[in-house]
Amino acid sequence: MNPDDKKRRAAEAAIEYVKDGMMVGVGTGSTVNFFIAALASWRDRIAGAVSSSEASSSLLKKAGIEVFDLNSVGGLELYVDGADEATRRLQLIKGGGAALTREKIVAAASQRFVCIVDDSKVVDVLGRFPLPVEVIPMARSLVARQLVKLGGQPVWREGVVTDNGNAILDVHNLEILDPSALESEINQLAGVVTVGLFARRPADVLLIAGPDGVERIER
Repeated sequence: MNPDDKKRRAAEAAIEYVKDGMMVGVGTGSTVNFFIAALASWRDRIAGAVSSSEASSSLLKKAGIEVFDLNSVGGLELYVDGADEATRRLQLIKGGGAALTREKIVAAASQRFVCIVDDSKVVDVLGRFPLPVEVIPMARSLVARQLVKLGGQPVWREGVVTDNGNAILDVHNLEILDPSALESEINQLAGVVTVGLFARRPADVLLIAGPDGVERIER
């Protein structure tokens, strides 16, 4: 089974969490794009969507789904997003698509966070995928030096500007044994907007698509 088929399978499995009249939080990335395609058939049954990126907003609008600002809707019942890495403890690394800050905001505003991945994204210990950190541009070098002290090797994602106008540092060679503690520590660094660790607010449901179907892990 090719990766796109797995992504589509995971995305379609998330549709069962969508209910009539619901305002749906929608993340960013290749797996989420399949979820948006599946959500299109619900366009007349849901209230609309809150998106974590300009890219997803554009796809939602093309699918005929109205996109709302989070400030205008309050809390969300459901947020569906992918991940760059996931553990079976529902802790994640996100931010490969540079939307980590808005993704973290929408996740925090949601009662239930359903994460959709293919089986290649599941790891025992986070850190094989470089950890994204969104930083204020003037603090990029300052933050990079602090991340070196934490044992990582930060690399500036040159040419990438987030939807918030910031820079991304990708931190290589971390073995993240205590994701919640590291998330807090990096978030406290002056100049950091947020880090792509989703451990303090992990997923509530992890849907893992493999060759034999979709495995469901719930918190």
